[in-house]
Amino acid sequence: MTSPRPASPHPAGQHTVRRHNSALVLAAIADTPGISRASIAGRTGLTKATVSSLVERMLAAGLVTDSGPARREGPGRRGAALSLSETGPHGLGVEIGVDYLATCLVDLTGRMRSRLVRETDNRTEPTGRVLARTARAVRDALQEAEALGVRIGGIGVALPGLVESGSGVLRVAPNLGWRDVDVPGELRARLDLPALSILPGNEANFAALAELWAGGHDGLRDYVHVSGEVGIGAGIVVAGELFEGVRGFGGEIGHFSVDADGPACSCGSRGCLERLAGQESVLRRAGVPADGRPSEQLGELVRKLEHDDAAALAATASAGRWLGTALSDVVNLLDVPAVVLGGAYARLHPWLAGALVAELETRVMSAGFAPIRVVRSALGTEAAVRGAAGSAVRAIVADPESFVETG
Repeated sequence: MTSPRPASPHPAGQHTVRRHNSALVLAAIADTPGISRASIAGRTGLTKATVSSLVERMLAAGLVTDSGPARREGPGRRGAALSLSETGPHGLGVEIGVDYLATCLVDLTGRMRSRLVRETDNRTEPTGRVLARTARAVRDALQEAEALGVRIGGIGVALPGLVESGSGVLRVAPNLGWRDVDVPGELRARLDLPALSILPGNEANFAALAELWAGGHDGLRDYVHVSGEVGIGAGIVVAGELFEGVRGFGGEIGHFSVDADGPACSCGSRGCLERLAGQESVLRRAGVPADGRPSEQLGELVRKLEHDDAAALAATASAGRWLGTALSDVVNLLDVPAVVLGGAYARLHPWLAGALVAELETRVMSAGFAPIRVVRSALGTEAAVRGAAGSAVRAIVADPESFVETG
């Protein structure tokens, strides 16, 4: 049977072409701060007149700034050096953690302008109440942006569970007890956000992206980023791109069953990694009192480790071994050359990495001739909310024409 012929595509209209060209121009400026109009034309293949027209529109909209004469790349008069504007539209990041709520603002250059963390146990509250608290935090961040004299161009929301990439629905968050929650829709119902895009995603994926964009690991473009909090999540980056699976459900390393006879998990399985190597397990085995704020508990654990407390050292080494067991399967499957320890694990790196590396060396088939790097996250516990805000910024840069038209 012959397949029907596809319908003839409509020719691109003027607006579509300009939208595409605007994205090309702003991407060139983002990649090479201080670039001139002539260099943009050479890099993109657009005419100098087209580049000049688009740049003027972006300057007027506050997306781009003229920082003086550019470095001369040939004979003739030097053009203006163009960079992304630090006062242009910002990305607003939100993270609904298991035991905290965080917001931050990130400008077009990727610089974080502010961050606020509110420690609260979201497991003990109804879903609606947590979302209402989140909406208030977003409203406070919007007011802060207004006080800074900047507008918000988009909102990224980091969530501790499986976020369906097609619909944006949080399908399940075991540690919160949430199922099938439309977080963007819930926030829109509580806030006046008619023109703002809301980008939901898994917190570990956002953390992995933040490490790629702002972690300072030069040349590191293939790795698994492991976020250790109450739960454990992994973000996988291959060739500088996030790999999240077909539906966005990849990276749930915290629910690898590493001990079939281990303790029951909230996901319904037994012996999951987060029950054996998660923050709460380590704190309990180290003898850190359960009362107190999570940040204080982690600080107490670090103090114990610095003073060579036997229980704390044993608990952390045990977590490292369980992590190594799980991560060796990830490395054997995906052949990534590096592991980045994030979240609470970033602070525990000096005491955690040794046991983890020993397991990788034993269990990874290629370890004898291709050792796996285990590095410490530069961003730690701020990575997920920063990645959420950064994703909103990247969306602005990818489609600047929307902001030119409304600027």
